[in-house]
Amino acid sequence: MNRFDRTLRSLAWTCLIATGLALLASPAFADSYSDTISLFKEAGASARYFKSSYGYAVFPTIGKGGFIVGGAHGKGRVYQHGRLVGDTTVSQVSIGFQAGGQAYSEIIFFETKQDLARFESGKFTLGAQVSAVAITASASASTSTAGTSAGASGTEMNAVTTGRYQDGIAVFTIAKGGLMYEAAVAGQKFTYEARD
Repeated sequence: MNRFDRTLRSLAWTCLIATGLALLASPAFADSYSDTISLFKEAGASARYFKSSYGYAVFPTIGKGGFIVGGAHGKGRVYQHGRLVGDTTVSQVSIGFQAGGQAYSEIIFFETKQDLARFESGKFTLGAQVSAVAITASASASTSTAGTSAGASGTEMNAVTTGRYQDGIAVFTIAKGGLMYEAAVAGQKFTYEARD
């Protein structure tokens, strides 16, 4: 088996593991979107974005796994001023130093109508300049892709975070379990389908 075949096989297993993690970590109840939104509303600085943003996309569970080659996948919903307007999916393939698997929740805030319209175009990808603020409980710091850090204490319900818009978007994550040495959101690709 050549190197290309091994890489493809590794990628296939990684995507399978990521999907399995997403399914295992998903709550069995239908209101996971409301619960996830509530978590972000109670988590420090991410709460203020609900009042100031034009809209947001929320992903209750994104499963991520990898060993050198990684993959992630999740389903979400898009809201404009708190009103459900569409469905979305996220996928990501990454190559580099990484090992393990994890499930996490993610929310992406859109500062303006134009920022949301870019997302709704169906060809939206998070660029290398975008960093995610990781919301954690009982930790003194968290990591991000562009050096932005956040402090946290207490439980998920009262974690303290800091964040800011980058190119019209702000991204926050909450780990749901698992262990993974890699917190990058750059390269995430999204699909969008409007609701009638």
